[in-house]
Amino acid sequence: MSRKILLLVSSMNSGGAERVAANLVNAWSARGDSVALLITFSGRGECFYPLSDNVQVNFLADLAGRTGRNPSAYWARFRTLRNVIRASQPDAVVSLLSNVNIGAILACRSLGYRVIVSERIHPPMISIGRLWALLRRFTYPLAFRVVMLSMEGLHWLETHIPRAKGVVIPNPVLFPLPSGAPVLPIERFILPERRLLLAVGRLDVQKGFADLLEAFGALAPRQLSWDLVILGEGPERPRLVQQVAVLGLQQRVLLPGRAGNIGDWYDRADLYVMSSRFEGFPNTLAEAMAYGCAAVSYDCDTGPRDIIRHEQDGLLVTPVGDVLALTRAMEQLMSDDAERKRMATRAIEVRERYSMSRILELWDSLFDAEAVD
Repeated sequence: MSRKILLLVSSMNSGGAERVAANLVNAWSARGDSVALLITFSGRGECFYPLSDNVQVNFLADLAGRTGRNPSAYWARFRTLRNVIRASQPDAVVSLLSNVNIGAILACRSLGYRVIVSERIHPPMISIGRLWALLRRFTYPLAFRVVMLSMEGLHWLETHIPRAKGVVIPNPVLFPLPSGAPVLPIERFILPERRLLLAVGRLDVQKGFADLLEAFGALAPRQLSWDLVILGEGPERPRLVQQVAVLGLQQRVLLPGRAGNIGDWYDRADLYVMSSRFEGFPNTLAEAMAYGCAAVSYDCDTGPRDIIRHEQDGLLVTPVGDVLALTRAMEQLMSDDAERKRMATRAIEVRERYSMSRILELWDSLFDAEAVD
């Protein structure tokens, strides 16, 4: 049965929520659903991830003819959002990220459309501000369902917004990943004989890359065949570059920027490491494992423990922020080729555990579910 689905997301830059949005709309479109993607950010922006030609893409600011963050511009975009929803008559409106979720719920009031909103990170770990938190508490019970990424997230929802109707749907793992721009040729950065320790993510305090650099700095004199590459961009770049210089690792640590050919990098990596302070469901960790990378990760409140099976396909490190523990876990696998390869062989099972077909079945169950009072 073909469905008409309208998906709302704030932007289509190179973040995790944006990757999930691209994966979902492409998959729905590929099976014959009529899919529209509406990008709600106040400016126009660009789409970093490849999108199917069958997905209708619009920017709310273009449709409203208003950009900026003043009240009149917000109101114009809200009225336009409501008009778009009314005109498209979707079977379901799907929204990602808190602020967009609130707008979607309010815009759909009295229109009669099924609104499914989704939190993309564990809510207690990031503040959305007092006003937005209040609006979330008021509006989420009005949604048809609220999708959380983990059981811990569902528990938070049941505790803090008990009238909301929550379900757990993790992110799908796409393998192989589509390639897009910018293409960063691996051979330009890493010699064939070098071992590659890979990390991927926005260069932000959340990702804990300062811890990773400190840990690698301790290991570098002993692990002479390994280089570290951190792919991504963000506000912490100047501090991280400075830290690399202080550690004297300019020849061993590279920060090339964003890579549209991220699958090539996962395929080349010998070990994946994630040093995040908090996550929702970390796409990069699951993607790296799908490409056959054993992984080391901080065991933050949500995400990594749903993906890594400790000592089977990777290592979970506790407590978060313990650089010495992170260093030891990294060295354990960097020093033991046989153990690293054993875990890598099990890591690819994530392809089936979080396959697109399985995740689409969970979404379909929401599209077809009966309303709950």
